[in-house]
Amino acid sequence: MSTLSVSPLVVIPARMASTRLPGKPLADIAGAPMIVQVWRRAMEAAIGPVLVACAEPEIADAITAAGGQAVLTDPDLPSGSDRVWQAVLRFDPQARHDVIVNVQGDLPTLDPALVRAALEPLADPAVDLATLVAEITEPEERTNPNVVKAVTGLSRTDRQGRALYFTRATAPWGDGPLWHHIGLYAYRRSALERFVSLPPSPLEQREKLEQLRALENGMRLDCVRVDTVPLGVDTPADLEKARQILSA
Repeated sequence: MSTLSVSPLVVIPARMASTRLPGKPLADIAGAPMIVQVWRRAMEAAIGPVLVACAEPEIADAITAAGGQAVLTDPDLPSGSDRVWQAVLRFDPQARHDVIVNVQGDLPTLDPALVRAALEPLADPAVDLATLVAEITEPEERTNPNVVKAVTGLSRTDRQGRALYFTRATAPWGDGPLWHHIGLYAYRRSALERFVSLPPSPLEQREKLEQLRALENGMRLDCVRVDTVPLGVDTPADLEKARQILSA
């Protein structure tokens, strides 16, 4: 952290209303609710305080019982980003934290190093927000619309590069790597405030990818290349896989 004069706050948005896995934040994984496992991984990153932005009291109760900090947010907020911002305003109205790291609440096996990596592009004051990518190595992922691709000029030897677009299609065309986008973001506080104030953009609505709102409004979003894609728990099969990993 000595190279970055920032004061990060990690925020994990969580809500019970998952269509594919109802109540998943409280699903037991290796003796703890999933949201507690995510909180632990974020704490292990050791970059700053970790806050869980909860849509329901039972999630907050699970976090506080584990010794963590939680803030209740409006359950009717339209997105995780809105939930994160409302939690930031309630937890830190004095704006002591100038960088907000948004960690998704369904990543119980997340490598804490990935949380730290997301901060790296913010060493450049021109960067508004940062995210992570990993090279796609499985052929079927190249055409899978559920695997979001980041279009960036990164080579296989580059560590960072500017995001030009995100898409569910196979892009870019031609020889070279394709990059799997990992939905973990580090925002400058001012950038997150601006982002949630903007209306959903046309490409965001078409691709159903929230990060396109930032690009369509001229915000600079840089990518950091990492080696692994964390397991996102969206289905019962994902949940069993996470249980096996954390019980090993």
